Amino acid sequence: MTVLKDTVIDCLVSYGQVAVIISIVLNVVISVLGIVPSVFLTAANLAVFGLWPGMAVSFAGEAIGAVVSFVLYRKGFRKAAEWKAMHPKIKQLLEARGKEAFMLILALRILPFMPSGVVTFVAAVGKSSLLLFVLASSIGKIPAILIEGYSVYQLIQWTWEGKLVAAVMAVLLLLWCWKKLRTP
Repeated sequence: MTVLKDTVIDCLVSYGQVAVIISIVLNVVISVLGIVPSVFLTAANLAVFGLWPGMAVSFAGEAIGAVVSFVLYRKGFRKAAEWKAMHPKIKQLLEARGKEAFMLILALRILPFMPSGVVTFVAAVGKSSLLLFVLASSIGKIPAILIEGYSVYQLIQWTWEGKLVAAVMAVLLLLWCWKKLRTP
């Protein structure tokens, strides 16, 4: 991640005034790909623009990326989607409309370990409207970006908060690995 982050930082710094646009475009590409984590781009945004402006650029990029992905997925995959094995909340989202769809998208956006691309894809091939998706997705991304941005910023600065975040993440990862190894 460090090499990728450093490459993006160099790119953003070298393009100066259009760096925000480049960052947003990169976020759209990451969103459309659906499987590439955006944490390296968030880290680059924080390093180049600072804490609050960096989080604002990351939020804008992720929100725009989610909308572009939703529209592309809806046009390209809606008829081809067949769902057999998936998380129950994702299955529920596929059929959800109105308030139920809004609440599911919102909840899934806030969950830190739910891949953003999966939520966008299922909402796009499901029955959610674009407007409902945009509202729920954007509102759900606010706490996610704040948590991710603050955590990454503290890690970059290597403050005591950053060390605490790193320690907690390490313990959680060890517990998860231990649980997976013990479960047949």
